[in-house]
Amino acid sequence: MKIDFEKNNDGLVPAVIQDVETKNVLMLGYMNEEAYQKTLDTQKVTFYSRSKERLWTKGEESGNFLELIDIKVDCDHDTLLVTVNPVGPTCHTGTSTCWGESNDQEFGFLSQLETIITNRKENAENQDSYVASLFRKGINKIAQKVGEEAVETVIEAKDNNDELFLNESADLLFHYLILLQAKGFKLNDINNVLKNRH
Repeated sequence: MKIDFEKNNDGLVPAVIQDVETKNVLMLGYMNEEAYQKTLDTQKVTFYSRSKERLWTKGEESGNFLELIDIKVDCDHDTLLVTVNPVGPTCHTGTSTCWGESNDQEFGFLSQLETIITNRKENAENQDSYVASLFRKGINKIAQKVGEEAVETVIEAKDNNDELFLNESADLLFHYLILLQAKGFKLNDINNVLKNRH
């Protein structure tokens, strides 16, 4: 891996720090060649501190280390993507990221859909929506709908109509997300179970 430490005349390259599991960006630091080598040797992310003018291993005082998983260099050989396993909060302010955001696992549109379902559940008595009506009818009705959608998905899986299969699969997943919340859980809980099994 060729890294151009001299491109900016200061011997430093930006290092974008990313959580290996959530894929969230945690912070931005700078490495010189010595910091890069120390990171490889210790497997703990080390930066060059421009304010202290010395090497600085993240967590050396707080214990909130960034355990190294991988380092990639970009196409111009002057920026690093460092994937890590964070031990504790990343930011010196105590937050999970240096942007004050939580470092939660996100599932793209499915996470947005979970938020909508949560809103419908919390306001079920005051909303006129299909999801709210399911929550009003209770767990038995929600579980029944998941069963119905599962059977319909299996039936479509045995045929050759991909559009129908995908639509039934979407219906099944949608109703399963509702069932999860009816039981007090979310996708991240299932993700954790699968991760532990792996």
